[in-house]
Amino acid sequence: MPRVRNKALCLWPLLGGVATLCIGALSSQNVLINTLIAVFLGSSVGIGLPSCLSYFAESTSIETRGFVGGLTWGGVGITVVLFAFFLLALGNWEAFVALAIWRLAGAVIFSILKRNHEKPQSDQKSPSYLELIQKREILLYFVPWTMFSLVNFVEIPILSKVFGATTFAFVQTAEFGIAGLFAVIGGIIADIQGRKRVIISGFILLGIEYAALSLFSLGTPGIADSTPMLYVYLILDGATWGLLLSMFFTTIWGDLGGNQIKEKYYALGGLPYLLSNFLSIIIMPYADKIPFGLAFTFASFFLFMAVIPLMYASETLPEKTMKDRDLKSYAEKALKQARKENDKKKGNESDKAEPETEEDKEDDQQPPGYDEARKLAEKYY
Repeated sequence: MPRVRNKALCLWPLLGGVATLCIGALSSQNVLINTLIAVFLGSSVGIGLPSCLSYFAESTSIETRGFVGGLTWGGVGITVVLFAFFLLALGNWEAFVALAIWRLAGAVIFSILKRNHEKPQSDQKSPSYLELIQKREILLYFVPWTMFSLVNFVEIPILSKVFGATTFAFVQTAEFGIAGLFAVIGGIIADIQGRKRVIISGFILLGIEYAALSLFSLGTPGIADSTPMLYVYLILDGATWGLLLSMFFTTIWGDLGGNQIKEKYYALGGLPYLLSNFLSIIIMPYADKIPFGLAFTFASFFLFMAVIPLMYASETLPEKTMKDRDLKSYAEKALKQARKENDKKKGNESDKAEPETEEDKEDDQQPPGYDEARKLAEKYY
């Protein structure tokens, strides 16, 4: 199975490159062709995405998965911003060709970097979707992620009207850079303090964002010309996406999958985000009729409700990992303090007239706490 999946993942970017070139065939006159191209484009992303993310989970350990996932999304964010500005200088066909080459490059890079995984053990299995949605630990993460996706895509048409379509499109592109930075930060914190803290922090930031938008819009006829409010939205929304992308797209489902085959975990986890995109299309014609302040207030309320299941969710980073890191930190601090006390003692006794024996010197170099810290460090590290 790993070999078959590796070959499929090599072909997946090739399919994506062909699908990208098909964008040039879009026509405002032919609905059927546009629909077929849209289906082909969506398939070129969705078919290989769960396997790609499952491959990522199997290539990383649970102790470093958050950081590696954050670093990956950090690279994605920066690349998207650079690529967006690069495409502005190109024509339509040149842009399509450049995007196709970019996706085809993924096949080349994957074929170079791929490594052979061990064969799945006999106890590994692929659970059904019904089994997954019946698991409490999955639902406690899946429900907040679904609520976040719904709120996000319902608000997009409203925000586009608030800030203006052109300005909002620019902000969405710029957000990728901020999201990339916070994805790395969130990944580091997730591997040290746990995933739940990062996720809850993301929801809190998003709640603050919509609360600020709500308060500002209630007292102002329009906020499209408000530069400070635009920056507040840009920073908070980018930070939120950075924290949540690294957790919900790459980390959480791999952690919950354990030793099982993880494709269905990632497929289920990706559904809320991918399907919620349709809400923007549905809401768009009615965006002008929805009061901005009321929409943002409801968004803040539902995001607050989304945090409640997270309070009962289990931390997916093993407790032993966090305790070992705390112990390592304690041992390092104890050793550092012991060395400082030793240096201070040696400085105070440097004026002694009588020469010290080798045994005395050895005793002087081991102040209280040194032996305990050394033993802890040697035992665990």
